[in-house]
Amino acid sequence: MMVEDEYIRLIFGLKLKQIRTEKNLSLFGLSKLSGLSKSYLNEIEKGKKYPKTDKILLLSESLEVPYDHFVSLKLDKNLAPIGDILQSKILKEIPLELFGIKENNLIDIIANAPAKVNAFISTIIKIAQNYNLTRESFFLASLRSYQEAHNNYFEDIEDDVEKFAKSYHLDLSKRITSINLEEILIEEFGYIIDDKELCRYDNLGEIRNIYIPKNKILLIDKNISEAQKTFIYAKELAYNYLEIQDRLYTFPWIKFESFDQVLNNFIASYFAGALIISRKSLIEKLTSFFELEEWQPLKLHQIIKHYNCSQETFYQRLTTILPKYFNIKNLFFLRFTHKENSPEFKLSKELHITQQQSPHANRNNEHYCRRWISLKTIQDLENSSKERATFGIQISSYENQKNEYLVLSSATPDPFKKDINRSVSIGLLLSPHLKKKLTFLKENTFQKKLVGVTCETCSVKNCAERFAEPTRLERENQYKEIAQTVESIITSYS
Repeated sequence: MMVEDEYIRLIFGLKLKQIRTEKNLSLFGLSKLSGLSKSYLNEIEKGKKYPKTDKILLLSESLEVPYDHFVSLKLDKNLAPIGDILQSKILKEIPLELFGIKENNLIDIIANAPAKVNAFISTIIKIAQNYNLTRESFFLASLRSYQEAHNNYFEDIEDDVEKFAKSYHLDLSKRITSINLEEILIEEFGYIIDDKELCRYDNLGEIRNIYIPKNKILLIDKNISEAQKTFIYAKELAYNYLEIQDRLYTFPWIKFESFDQVLNNFIASYFAGALIISRKSLIEKLTSFFELEEWQPLKLHQIIKHYNCSQETFYQRLTTILPKYFNIKNLFFLRFTHKENSPEFKLSKELHITQQQSPHANRNNEHYCRRWISLKTIQDLENSSKERATFGIQISSYENQKNEYLVLSSATPDPFKKDINRSVSIGLLLSPHLKKKLTFLKENTFQKKLVGVTCETCSVKNCAERFAEPTRLERENQYKEIAQTVESIITSYS
């Protein structure tokens, strides 16, 4: 852990630089205001010196900031991740060169607090939590942090979608089809679309499309659904309309060269989702749905069916619209996959807005709680004819935690992987605001389940769904007992 004095100096310096920057003051300007030398202020901001009480009072008065705020070690939201990372050793484990960052100038970069750097810092903390340090996981964690830092809403992309629709006379209140978009790709952007070539390659069963930039040829799997084809076309339009050059060429992507490619893939996907499910249309439909006096799942299914999209695209779109337009910011998105007859459920995608809610992807080969609706919808699907998606909803109450979540989930077979099924879920924190916003959310409207995170860490007694013994919890309890015994022995000899 970082030496306390060094930590205090760095936190004070970061605070001073942030406040000075927010007030549009240069070091020279602050020097004139406070009477302190420019070089002295520079050393404070770099964490090399900690000012005495009289100097802090001078800065407090000059910048009109309370003295207590300056000397407190508490950081605001924008700088909060820095406190954690400064005290951790994770910087030694992360390949910072991937981001073109040297450890000795990291603090200066952070202090400027641009969005991408904030996302990077949150990423470090996430990786420290699950110890998955692969390059792919690092970039994906960084992308998730970037999304979370913006509450997964990007006004500029939303505006670009509406400008695009206006330019090409697309009515976003109506169902967008692949025919609508294919015509624009061919006529406006000179695409050649081939749905026969991919089927010649047996090992490309999971690839839905390949783009060949030299000839503007889009190879597309002829067996994909109408919704998948529409999404692919919408992504290609995003790359062209937004003039994105550094991009990935397959869907799903199998190779990347830089974080920018991963970020641009997200931007194109966001554009596609916003084009297929327009914000104005979805806001209107959700407003009416939330005002229903009684829970009517058929109404929700009708909203989903209105759009030419997959369940996953719809649920992900909810994560962009709910925080921004309904102030429902404490939510999470999960995607689980499961191979039939396998004991393992994999959390293959996750997003957490505002808070770091449970559950998170587990890297310890532990077994996720079988009481989650996310897993139950997959089990229900596998016990059915699989002719249609299965849906479920429950209130998840986590043991030893105050938070409860309203969780909606649906499961479908993976169209490109044999014997693989998947579910997508969105969880909303049960709060007074949510209860007020959802008129149909009344006492006993939905079944409540006491859930854990993994079987190995769960203390729920007599759990009929338990798949594994609480080994990690028992081990932690054992260590606590040993520590208490050792402490009592030491005390007895004092």
